Amino acid sequence: MTVDKGHTNTAFVGDEAINGKKPPQAKTIDPNMYTLEIQEKKPGLETEYDPFQHRLVEHPTTNNETLIHLLKGSLGTGILAMPNAFHHAGWTVGVVGTLLIGLLCTYCIHLLIKAEYELCKRKRVPSLNYPAVTQTALLEGPDALKPLSKIIIHVVNVFLLIYQLGTCCVYVVFVSSNIKAIADYYTETDTDVRLYMLIILLPLILINWVRNLKFLAPFSTIANFVTLVSFGIILYYIFREPISFENRDQVGTMSGFALFFGTVLFALEAIGVILPLENEMKTPKKFGGNFGVLNKAMILIVTLYVGMGFFGYLNYGSAIKGSITLNLPEEEILAQCVKGMLAFAIYITHGLACYVAIDITWNDYLKKNLGDSPRSVFYEYIARTVLVLITFLLAVAIPNLELFISLFGALCLSALGIAFPALIETCTYWHYRKGMAKVWMVVRNSVIGVVAILGLVIGTSTSMIEIIHTFGHDD
Repeated sequence: MTVDKGHTNTAFVGDEAINGKKPPQAKTIDPNMYTLEIQEKKPGLETEYDPFQHRLVEHPTTNNETLIHLLKGSLGTGILAMPNAFHHAGWTVGVVGTLLIGLLCTYCIHLLIKAEYELCKRKRVPSLNYPAVTQTALLEGPDALKPLSKIIIHVVNVFLLIYQLGTCCVYVVFVSSNIKAIADYYTETDTDVRLYMLIILLPLILINWVRNLKFLAPFSTIANFVTLVSFGIILYYIFREPISFENRDQVGTMSGFALFFGTVLFALEAIGVILPLENEMKTPKKFGGNFGVLNKAMILIVTLYVGMGFFGYLNYGSAIKGSITLNLPEEEILAQCVKGMLAFAIYITHGLACYVAIDITWNDYLKKNLGDSPRSVFYEYIARTVLVLITFLLAVAIPNLELFISLFGALCLSALGIAFPALIETCTYWHYRKGMAKVWMVVRNSVIGVVAILGLVIGTSTSMIEIIHTFGHDD
């Protein structure tokens, strides 16, 4: 899995960062602003600045490597929840909805990378990360939005932090639920999943004490291989029996569609890795475009997600659970191995995903307040432990995989993956497009923004209502 800080001073945190590589910093950062120090065009400076020609990357990635990184960043617990998402929406709405959401997400990513390139040209910097792009765009936009440029960084960081902590919560529930499924079968008991969460708490804390991601690199490679093999075995179980449309809903309920929307967003969106991957490419011009790396990756990802959701739902019907692994036959060793292997793979991924939340909390906020304290490392370990405990307590409070996925998908990715890219494009070209071109841009992005806000509000509220209903029923 590719992991991205996506918000701090370094431009990329992925497999390269895990291996110990640090991208060069071409510019310094103003302590009061998160955008990179910029240079306006002045006499004597070149009139045309191409950011692609000024990116100094020690080990640039090829197109195929970038494609693989993007696929890895989008394939995880989300795809295993797609059959459950189709159960909520119905298989017809599920197929059409996933295609449309995938198209919308891809379009918004294109808006983001085009805006970043344009802003880099204007400000004469090689690259900008997501928060820096957002802030710079607001400074380029309408005068009414410019005062918001100082707080937008914190807004983006909050969404990133909530999303990453939410992802870690999903991982805790996933690992515990699959361990429980294995243990309950062989012990012939029905143990509370929270007990297994408590059992894995110390290992989760320890893996998040690893300060240098390069030490997790071997485990990450193993986890990627295990995940690939596990997906193959899951597909074997899906197609082992004839597919039937009997008692399978074509169209679900409105509340079910809201849960579906959040789940698909959580599954599809790899918005955090987009800019870092593009910034690390040997030929970044090949990332966008009609036949670029992004479109190729998204076509593959959407196809895989539609296939897993469609055939997984047709196979298991209303009995489908939050993760399709929990529907695999308990009496077969191979199925139990899949649960165990994926539990291990996601456990390793927790250390990588939580790294992002740790980086936001520690490097962007806590470390600045502590200064050069001799106990800085000790305080960092405390911060790491506290963040793991937060994910643990949230998982204990709401041990429901499908509702967690839908909640954090609707809450965070509606903003990060849809609303913000539309806002960024509007602000970036506010003073550069005239006439009908500007009107069309504003109308188009306003519609996208409304869709994002509706998805955020309705998806989040529906997930919260379902959570309250589930716990009320349990009580």
